[in-house]
Amino acid sequence: LKVSVNNENGGDPVTVRVFGPNTEIVIDRERELQAIYYLSGAGFGAKMLGIFANGMVQSFIDASTLAPTDMSKPKHAAEIARQLRKFHETEVPGPKDPQLWPDIFKFLDKASNLQFEDTAKQEKYASISFNELREEANALKDVTDSLNAPVVFAHNDLLSGNLMLNEKEEMLYLIDFEYGYDIGNHFNEHAGFECDYSLYPDKDSQYHFFRHYLSPDNPESVSESELQRIYIETNCYAIASHLYWAIWAIVQ
Repeated sequence: LKVSVNNENGGDPVTVRVFGPNTEIVIDRERELQAIYYLSGAGFGAKMLGIFANGMVQSFIDASTLAPTDMSKPKHAAEIARQLRKFHETEVPGPKDPQLWPDIFKFLDKASNLQFEDTAKQEKYASISFNELREEANALKDVTDSLNAPVVFAHNDLLSGNLMLNEKEEMLYLIDFEYGYDIGNHFNEHAGFECDYSLYPDKDSQYHFFRHYLSPDNPESVSESELQRIYIETNCYAIASHLYWAIWAIVQ
């Protein structure tokens, strides 16, 4: 839910974020606030101006959010890749252990013990086999573990609404750092909320992104073996992204 208020007194505009109900179940708010301070210092997102019980106040970014189809444009894709690499290289204090699978299994535990007052929701919920979900999660974890992917501070929610572009300044902003895995999830978001997976990037489009991620200053220097490695890694994690958000949606 977004509410805008006209600035009539000439003061500096700000953004006030109010956290949704129950989001603290899936988001470590203390960790998020710590990350925002360090990331804003590194040039990412808005500056933190203040916090309150269930939200925060940040500086206003004068830019427009991208549409899902914008993310596939070669110019935008290259800049997203470059910014994401910088994001991943940012040092944020705190544990360096991977959080994807602990979070997925935490969500699974919560999701498998719910009760809905709404009869229709309860009937749909009862049709979910959490034993099968857990088996799939364990099998997919074995696959991703075998990839030995590097551990980075990740954004994990890089959908079009969290990418803001200032056309005049040609500046791209990554915003809304809440979930601390990444390119595969970003590629899934090309489908938008309509889930049109014909928009999922093809191999050539993915390679274009990878080149600018792996070597921002000299994209054409990236070897075929490097491209193939990150291609396999990304598309395995894209499946994990589907699992993550499916279980998260049940908890929500």
